[in-house]
Amino acid sequence: MSINLPSQRGRGRRAPMAEINVTPMVDVMLVLLIIFMVTAPLLTAGVPVNLPDSRAKPLDQDQKPVQISLDGSGKIFVDKDEVGEAMLPDLFAQLARKTQDGQPPQVFLRADKGLDYGRVMRVMGDLNAAGLNRVALVTVGEDGAGGDGGTAGSGGSVAQ
Repeated sequence: MSINLPSQRGRGRRAPMAEINVTPMVDVMLVLLIIFMVTAPLLTAGVPVNLPDSRAKPLDQDQKPVQISLDGSGKIFVDKDEVGEAMLPDLFAQLARKTQDGQPPQVFLRADKGLDYGRVMRVMGDLNAAGLNRVALVTVGEDGAGGDGGTAGSGGSVAQ
């Protein structure tokens, strides 16, 4: 460390400081790092759904799957957008056309465990009619892991 002493020649003038004080910058960067570390896991949470337990192991994924969620009140969400039940067949037909390597996209079906079984089966029937037959049911692992609602890859498990 050095001290910047005023010069004797220009009695009222100070020489410009040539050092950069990095301590405030490091403090700000550490605060930002902590903020991002705390908020990043919260951004992956989708529609809050109370998932059932399962002993199935998580699946390995090559591409991002389409997530279809049915919450406790019976509302249907495709990814995070709410969709009416009448629009499902057309929407599923559009999703089935988006193929990769000749395969339709993987679908993760997340349904609240308090929902009527028939409601879930109607959505699965619409998926099958549209040609989306790679459907995985998302559950919470046996140990209760999957704090974000049981998405695959975060402690939850997916059963096909």
